[in-house]
Amino acid sequence: MFYVNHGMTDTSLELSPREAELLAAGGPAVQLAMGIVVRMGEILEARELVEIASSHIDGCLYHGDGGVEFGERLVELGGAVAVPTTLNVGALDLLHPSRVRSRGHRREMALRQMRAYQALGCAPTWTCAPYQAGHRPALGEHVAWGESNAVCFANSVLGARTNRYGDFMDICCALTGRAPRTGLHLDENRRATVVVDTGAIAPELKTRDVFYPVLGTWLGATVDDRVAAITGLPGDVTEDQLKAMGAAAASSGAVGLFHVTGVTPEAPDLDTALGGASPGPGAVFTLRPEALRTVRDTLSTAGTGRIDAVAVGSPHFSLTEFDRLQALLPGTRFTVPFYVCTGRSEYRQLEAAGHLDRFRDAGVEIVVDTCVVVTPILPPKDGVLMTNSGKFAHYTPSNTGYGVIYGSLEDCVRSASHGRVVRDEGLWS
Repeated sequence: MFYVNHGMTDTSLELSPREAELLAAGGPAVQLAMGIVVRMGEILEARELVEIASSHIDGCLYHGDGGVEFGERLVELGGAVAVPTTLNVGALDLLHPSRVRSRGHRREMALRQMRAYQALGCAPTWTCAPYQAGHRPALGEHVAWGESNAVCFANSVLGARTNRYGDFMDICCALTGRAPRTGLHLDENRRATVVVDTGAIAPELKTRDVFYPVLGTWLGATVDDRVAAITGLPGDVTEDQLKAMGAAAASSGAVGLFHVTGVTPEAPDLDTALGGASPGPGAVFTLRPEALRTVRDTLSTAGTGRIDAVAVGSPHFSLTEFDRLQALLPGTRFTVPFYVCTGRSEYRQLEAAGHLDRFRDAGVEIVVDTCVVVTPILPPKDGVLMTNSGKFAHYTPSNTGYGVIYGSLEDCVRSASHGRVVRDEGLWS
């Protein structure tokens, strides 16, 4: 074994012979990436690295020229991913280039960054929901994923093991096939330390999609980065509902893993989720309807009057969600822009099934490769956006300047038809 320590911590990182070889003579790109992985492992006080089975890259989204230069430098150095690797959203809709309003230098650099990551051997999925495009690691499998909702889904719903890997650390893990063995890679850090009892919430509300982003928002704001075991949810809760909950929890807090007893793979029962331990003082929460309503209201920043646009699909819309939307579409066109953000995989399947025309006829604009909150797609004015996404609700005001109204998918469709907020308040009473 080989030990590395740069004198910044009181622990040494133990490398296998293969890992030491990658660091010393793996080729320029791999050596650079391995050096970063090792240094991060030291900072995190990891004792060793873990071999990963796949990666999902968030660093392909343009935030500045430095990110482009880093990706292109890895290409120049002969870099290639060592494990199957998917790409998160970029800053352009490559299938509908005119939909994004960025021009000049920003557009050029965004395209260069996307191309650089493809040149490294990453699959051009361009989705924040790679698990909907077939990238589904197995239970217990170690991976290195970026994008907070994808991390939460991989850990919680699939039972894979990943930390929240930030931009550029994600691609370094992909090039080396290694990540620091810390955090949620370790058994002891995956046990729940918080219990959330949802038994006081009406069963009917818990069957509805609109409930789960609100629950996720409450969860993230309440537990932050702790692991929660949630009791009282229905056994047939859907992947889309868990997806929406995890995305909101990872936006309002730092949730990387939650357990739903009787549903998610590491929580057949509460005792297993807790690892046989008891939650500490103040670590058991009973969720009350009034607290849920308060959180629901915080997801809206605008008054309940007119709206200027609707956006859904954060995380990216699934085929099941498209089916639900199609069943709700009105006979006449929407009176305001209605955006649906999705991945190429879903878009191609809609196209093959001949469903795109029905959405276009209703005035639905399907955005792929990106989303309306990370790139300029919304009409260029200060307006009000309605959404059914807790993640969109969280980021819309700061990222776009729009006010936001939260509601169900049914609410969004009715409101887009009328050009003003129409919401069903009955479920929240």
